[in-house]
Amino acid sequence: MKKVAVLGAGIMGAGIAQVAAQGGYQVLLRDLQENIVRDGLLTVENNLAKAIQKKRLTTQQRDEILSRIQTCTDLAEVHDADLVIEAVVENMAVKKQIFAELDHLCQPHALLATNTSSLSITEIASATRRPDKVLGMHFFNPVPVMKLVELIQGLETSADTVECARQFTKQIGKEAVIIQRDSPGYIVNRILIPYINEAIFIRGEGIASSEEIDMAMKLGAGMPMGPLELADMIGLDIIYAVVLAFYSEFRDPKYRPHHLLSTMIRGGYLGKKSGRGFYKYEIEKHEEG
Repeated sequence: MKKVAVLGAGIMGAGIAQVAAQGGYQVLLRDLQENIVRDGLLTVENNLAKAIQKKRLTTQQRDEILSRIQTCTDLAEVHDADLVIEAVVENMAVKKQIFAELDHLCQPHALLATNTSSLSITEIASATRRPDKVLGMHFFNPVPVMKLVELIQGLETSADTVECARQFTKQIGKEAVIIQRDSPGYIVNRILIPYINEAIFIRGEGIASSEEIDMAMKLGAGMPMGPLELADMIGLDIIYAVVLAFYSEFRDPKYRPHHLLSTMIRGGYLGKKSGRGFYKYEIEKHEEG
């Protein structure tokens, strides 16, 4: 495996492109619009600049990493990639369309991976003629920092595909856990999202303030971040979408979202990215230059 294509130049896609390049792979970062691709590359440059400031990277290493990243907007350019990692919007119809196109574009040996956090790998793979070479590779935000990658098998994902993905994960300095059966939320989100949702119920019932809920979990349970702080960082709209996906799949009332969450989303309270969620934030503004 020499060349990796990453589809989607947002925070997750840019992070995946960065760690793949740091692992020595040639990387193609692709998105629909040139300005989005530029922003993705800027995210990588900023991440590397911070690493230099912390003495974790030299300027020569930064230059070598950046030299291994190419960008494009034409999906056809991923045709010679050995591994394609899709990190676009969390929408099944969009992902299936992309994987159907990749199936026609990419070489027969190429592995096709999705960074989905909750959608069915088996259903995504059904859009291709190579379901044995399709799997989930769930990275965590921020990608350059978080060590875990969940490798998720669909019904037809082969053992060779999982092993190749595991070797790639090791090469880029991450640790893999294998999800042996395609199930919503896999391990981390299956546990984490209900935890956050229960904290939202406590807030919505007026039992305690956001600050008190977060302080309780940090001081009483040793959590590095409170559940509502974490919800704001992830994005309340994303939390809501995942909770609904769990509820739809399992039909278990323990996964139902509190109406406070949907009300906040309707009002534009999406967390850090919108400047307000359970807390208020200042939104960083990037100057043109």
